[in-house]
Amino acid sequence: MQFTAWSKDLRVTADGTGVVSHVGAALLRMLADRAGLTGALSAGLARRGRWPVHDRGRVLVDLAVMIADGGEAICDIDVLRHQHEVFGPVASDTTVWRALDEIGATQLRRIAAARAKVRARMWQLFGGPPAARAAGRGIGDGVVVLDVDSTIVLAHSDKDGAAPTYKHTYGFHPILVTCDNTGEMLAIALRPGNAGANTAADHLDVLADAIAQLPAAHRRHLLIRGDSAAATHKVLDWLTSLNTRRRRVEYSIGWSITDAERAAITALPATAWTPALAADGGVREGAQVAELTGLLTLTGWPEGARVIVRRERPHPGAQLSLFEERDGWRYTAIITNTQAGALQWIEARHRAHARVEDRIRCAKDTGLRRLPSREFAINQAWCVAAAIAADLIAWLQIHALDGDLATAEPKRLRYRLLHTAARLTHGQRRRWLRIPATWPWATHLTAAFTRIAAIPAPG
Repeated sequence: MQFTAWSKDLRVTADGTGVVSHVGAALLRMLADRAGLTGALSAGLARRGRWPVHDRGRVLVDLAVMIADGGEAICDIDVLRHQHEVFGPVASDTTVWRALDEIGATQLRRIAAARAKVRARMWQLFGGPPAARAAGRGIGDGVVVLDVDSTIVLAHSDKDGAAPTYKHTYGFHPILVTCDNTGEMLAIALRPGNAGANTAADHLDVLADAIAQLPAAHRRHLLIRGDSAAATHKVLDWLTSLNTRRRRVEYSIGWSITDAERAAITALPATAWTPALAADGGVREGAQVAELTGLLTLTGWPEGARVIVRRERPHPGAQLSLFEERDGWRYTAIITNTQAGALQWIEARHRAHARVEDRIRCAKDTGLRRLPSREFAINQAWCVAAAIAADLIAWLQIHALDGDLATAEPKRLRYRLLHTAARLTHGQRRRWLRIPATWPWATHLTAAFTRIAAIPAPG
């Protein structure tokens, strides 16, 4: 039939030469080298008196590139390894296993220090991080926004640390922090599946690690956002203690609605409610905000804390509490120490925290969905490699891509850029990757290579 005629004269052989695929992955590998990440990791993971064939910094970068390219298992490193004409020597999967097995607490600290050093260089190259946005406008000049959240990673076999989760599944419960300005994954801590969502110690550890990742010049004004799991005395007291004359730390955290909040909501006069803002900055129909601070007893909570409540007409099929069924509104609340600004803006700024769910989805599409080992330590090292992969994608988009590709999710980047095939030729003492002129994103790819090649070599 006519619609199957396209394959009538198609024949497939395995004798091609000079053709390579996944050439876009070389963008990420070159970016890691030009940024200084490969060298910094190599120095951090060097071992006295022992010289492995494959440099451990190079192995970790190649693993991160493979993960960013869509690899889900360590054996997927063969996609890079068997294209030595482009990538040169790449470690085997057994070498990658050994490299991950060597990463303990000391190596994790050294990797974190290397990432922070290179991040400072990249942010300087960017001219500072892009402004985080909410409700159609920037959150503020120089404000760095950190979003903390946890997620469930399913396990389909008996792995060290896998346990029943609060969602009645089986697996792990990692907690992570992303930078809303850049899309980078600053810190991730793998936890057993039965780890508590509101464990204050875990929040403090991962937030401290995330803040340490920020260049010193960009720690002066921070906004920490999280859901109600982070609304504990220890977390809010610690965030409050970070405020100094030179550093301002704001927080915007989800707040549980209990009997006290319900009584305060009932006592609010109708005039206390004002229209909420939509994502584009316009008025959100059917949504309103009000402040509960003066109607609540916040003894023991940090001084200056405010509770803001939002009510909205629920979407069809939404499950409401008995209190909400009484008047037909759905209620959510936040606690914040921000004093200036309209209630609508502060509440809309918090709702932009929902972008962390997009970051988590992208992270699961970039290595976090499947953990490769039965051993907890190896899986933690894999999570760090996935965080490096997320950083490389973020840096690529900020520095080297334009238009839709600068905001595309990893899957789209792979289909349009990273998995591109090209012909490899030699001439003028150079290797030439000749991308098909008919490929719609060929110019984007060549422009990205040019911009990355122009990054000054690290000192």
